[in-house]
Amino acid sequence: MTALLRLVLILARAEQRALWRGLALSVTVLAMGVALLGLSGWFITAAAAAGMAGLGILFNVFAPSAMVRLLALGRTAARYGERVLTHDATLRALSGLRIRLLQGLLHSPYRQLERMRANAFLNRVTADTDALDGALLRLILPALAGWTVILCSGALLWPLVHPWIALAVAGGYLILPTATFALGQRVARHPARRAEAALQAARSRLIDLVAGRDDLAMHGQLRQSAAQVETAFARHAAARARLDGIERVTGALLDMTGAGLTVLALGLGIALVQQGAITAPQAAIGVFVALALGETVAPVRRALSEIGRMTQAARRILPALDTPAEASGGQPPEGTLVFDAVTFARPEADRPVFAPLSLRVAPGETVVLEGPSGSGKSTALLLAAGALTPSTGTVRIGGQDPAALPLTARTGSIAVVPQRHALIAGTVAENLRLAAPEASEDRLWQVLETVQLADTLRARDGLETRLGFRGTGLSGGEARRLVLARALLRQPRLLLLDEPTEGLDAETARAVMSGLRAACPGAAILLAAHRTEERACADRHVRVTRPENLHDRWGI
Repeated sequence: MTALLRLVLILARAEQRALWRGLALSVTVLAMGVALLGLSGWFITAAAAAGMAGLGILFNVFAPSAMVRLLALGRTAARYGERVLTHDATLRALSGLRIRLLQGLLHSPYRQLERMRANAFLNRVTADTDALDGALLRLILPALAGWTVILCSGALLWPLVHPWIALAVAGGYLILPTATFALGQRVARHPARRAEAALQAARSRLIDLVAGRDDLAMHGQLRQSAAQVETAFARHAAARARLDGIERVTGALLDMTGAGLTVLALGLGIALVQQGAITAPQAAIGVFVALALGETVAPVRRALSEIGRMTQAARRILPALDTPAEASGGQPPEGTLVFDAVTFARPEADRPVFAPLSLRVAPGETVVLEGPSGSGKSTALLLAAGALTPSTGTVRIGGQDPAALPLTARTGSIAVVPQRHALIAGTVAENLRLAAPEASEDRLWQVLETVQLADTLRARDGLETRLGFRGTGLSGGEARRLVLARALLRQPRLLLLDEPTEGLDAETARAVMSGLRAACPGAAILLAAHRTEERACADRHVRVTRPENLHDRWGI
């Protein structure tokens, strides 16, 4: 619960004023409900007593009946305002939380990002943030409003009715439902976690099934994958059934609590009336207030079935929010890229990926990294981009360490095009404008001409050509060229390319490579290459070798 409370405080601070107003309206709604039922009980009982005493003609029915109508209408209006304010504030706070989570993702280590499955991550972010709307709307705000109204009701019953009735009603509603919730959430914790885990597994498997249905069908695995999805949903249904059972038991306990406290107030009231300590109408107030306060504890039922999901979501989200603040004032790096005896070793490895590497790439130069597959060319590009930190040696761009620069400074002047392209479902224009949101259509066509993709798209729907999930609708070579075009929109000072013409015919590859240099005449270009067309454009070639014959600090 500690993680959940910390996260609730973060959400509340983001929309503090709106939530305070919503809480005030929530208290107003509950208070009006208690006052409405208490006043109605007093009114009916007092009118009956006056009639039995022969004083009915002298009893003023107009003021109490007017108050009953005012409370009924005011309660409806306050409930509407409370719903609008609290839901709007909660949705805005959760929207800001999603943005913070995605911003925190940008600061994650590159290798962690590389291993991340996009559908699983987005599934998790969506499910966790959705779970947290219940923390405010069905747990914290109702609990605060309920406790406030219960305490205020007890304070008013003390002088209006009798201290014993005030203590019995307020104390009972403060202690018994709280104890029920504490016990219920312990029982519900395990099935709630199972239900959440099963739901996440089912969603991820279903997305994988839909995305890879063609491959699964071709390899005869479609039925097996569908069965796995059904199994996950069945586990979720079983856990939800268990939670529903706990919710029904909890609801029964809360109903019994309300009924028991109402009976207790009635019994105390009868005894005090018989002793002459209070009148029958006063006793009626205590009974009907006890009955009305049952509304203040009703949200406990719903919150119990979700408390495990909320707690788990908070525990996952909080570490992602503890990312260091982005440094300010960093200047985008520019100048010569210099590797000085650079090596890199993965944490679990006992040797570096490649032998010590030294190179220089000045603005306007193109340098090609050569070497067999697996020799570390892609890793060298990531070191140049600042995504990885060298194990030994130094990487500098214009004298600055790219790994130590703020993310905005790095992305402002460095563009990386890896082997695996990253495209989204949407139009070609939307994919391109991820790099330059304000780019004009003329500018978009210009970069498409540079990468020899303009004619292909004109034959379709132009910039409005729609792509499917992960860029479905383009061939591998076309998708790679679209990613290249997007990188050119940034006008980078350092362009890092990993086999940029893979999948293209020789003529198109030569045209693309010459177009890249024409589009970025002053940029330093470092590329990992195998093809002749890529190597032919280089000013220099640098060989990347494996460290088999080295004797360095790894003891190779």
